[in-house]
Amino acid sequence: MIILQPLTPINDVLLLTLRDKIVNEININVVISNLKLRIPQSIFNPFRRQYYADGVIKYLNSVFKSRYGKVLGIIDGDGYVPHLNFVFGEAELGGNYGVIFLERLKEEFYGRPPSFKLFLLRALKEALHEIGHLYGLSHCSNPKCVMHFSNSLMDTDYKEARYCDRCRRMLKLNIRI
Repeated sequence: MIILQPLTPINDVLLLTLRDKIVNEININVVISNLKLRIPQSIFNPFRRQYYADGVIKYLNSVFKSRYGKVLGIIDGDGYVPHLNFVFGEAELGGNYGVIFLERLKEEFYGRPPSFKLFLLRALKEALHEIGHLYGLSHCSNPKCVMHFSNSLMDTDYKEARYCDRCRRMLKLNIRI
């Protein structure tokens, strides 16, 4: 089971779309959490105006304590890890907790007109990517595979919202274990 856990206010259409499309892609039970969690202020870096991704993962672990399957946090904000200016998401490889950050997936972040359809597609790709990590998948060399590393939004836009055949086989094996 995968739990989608909003950590900031998130559009219901986005949550429902993510849930339905993840189920369609990997045929696993996905639920949207109704817990109203508050991210500790210590996880937000006011100078960077970003959330510390590893801090979010530790926070999710402290709340859920590995009792409920895989948990994907969703933040309508920007995220980072040390040595990178930003990340679209972060997850424990083969673990239980991951997070996606939505801010840089929006066209308006780059001064362009909003496109909700494009935003939904990007969010789905990032969610599938981090879920893949949770089930033990590493980055894929196929630039069209959703598990390919996204160094930029252009990389995210280029890849598809699906796993390549190799990653799909590995994912199915890892889900059954």
